[in-house]
Amino acid sequence: MPQDPMDFEWSYWVEWGRERILWLLAGHLLVSQLSRLLVEKYKPWCLMVYGMAACWLLLGIKGFAVILLHAAISFAVAQFQLSLLTWLCSLILLATLRIPAVEETKRRWYDTENEYYLLLFTVSVRCLFCTSFSLEYCWHAPTHKSSHSFPWMLAYVFYYPTFHNGPLVNFDEFSKQMRRQEAFSVKTNLSILIVGIIRIFFWWCLAELMIHLMYIHALYSSALPLESASYWALGGLALAQVLFFYVKYLVLYGVPGLLLQMDGLKPPPLPCCVSLMHSFTKMWRSFDVGLHRFLVRYIYVPMGGSQSSLLGTLLSTALTFAFVSYWHGGESYLWYWGALNWLGVIVENGTKRILSISLIQDLI
Repeated sequence: MPQDPMDFEWSYWVEWGRERILWLLAGHLLVSQLSRLLVEKYKPWCLMVYGMAACWLLLGIKGFAVILLHAAISFAVAQFQLSLLTWLCSLILLATLRIPAVEETKRRWYDTENEYYLLLFTVSVRCLFCTSFSLEYCWHAPTHKSSHSFPWMLAYVFYYPTFHNGPLVNFDEFSKQMRRQEAFSVKTNLSILIVGIIRIFFWWCLAELMIHLMYIHALYSSALPLESASYWALGGLALAQVLFFYVKYLVLYGVPGLLLQMDGLKPPPLPCCVSLMHSFTKMWRSFDVGLHRFLVRYIYVPMGGSQSSLLGTLLSTALTFAFVSYWHGGESYLWYWGALNWLGVIVENGTKRILSISLIQDLI
């Protein structure tokens, strides 16, 4: 039975996974386990070299140079130790991805659109990693600068399991865990690997069944069936779509998460099932945990967050969602999506504050 071809993200990553990425991840696993077994002290540098080689192989010398240039520019700007300047640099680097002339130049580097999109997705995710490193550099005292050197930035930026699509791991967590030397057990790691592969294979089979049998995205791409459907049917389609999105990311984040565990690191928790969520706030906290931690640490809290005035909270939340919309591409529908999510979070938090008033509680 033919599959629903309308979910670009799933088809794209499955195709790349089968062709090259899964093999490169297997190579990373081999290098990681050998370095943990033989040269634990040099594990970060072994993995850095492997990640750079994998990037060169997959994206070519020009794609590799673009990512290296982004890292070098971010590191140079971080030397001023000004968070605002670091953010300005990050936003400018993201903006260069959408300059038509630059896009056309990068397209000419590759034979297919899929190769160009792989570079685009990879650089977009790397921008977040460069931002995390640079802000941590700005915030740490000069006595800690040795642990925030350029080689450590490269080890972080070129860490291969999270290279193309995440999940996002902040630099402070990455460096702390990567430096930690633990007792290595082949038997324990093998059991983690086997159980992890079985779980991911189950999720992948479930996603394939959904995309071969349900045709959710094909239905959404045509107005005629949607116009003739009842409200109950539309609600069912919406639920089916978000459930597929959830299963999809169990696979897309489950594979790198398993490799993070094999490397002795703690990955961000996998997405929480959307059927268990009833609020915008919980969705943002529990679905993409790595992105949520990034947004809270580097945007929401520095801007005042919940500890500031009502206006400050509204502003910090708005800036957080504005960055998410801009990072995802900045198209008009993404701004609407971000605004609606911001409104949902504000309404929920405002309702909680009202319900916490003793007079209201007495009335209830």
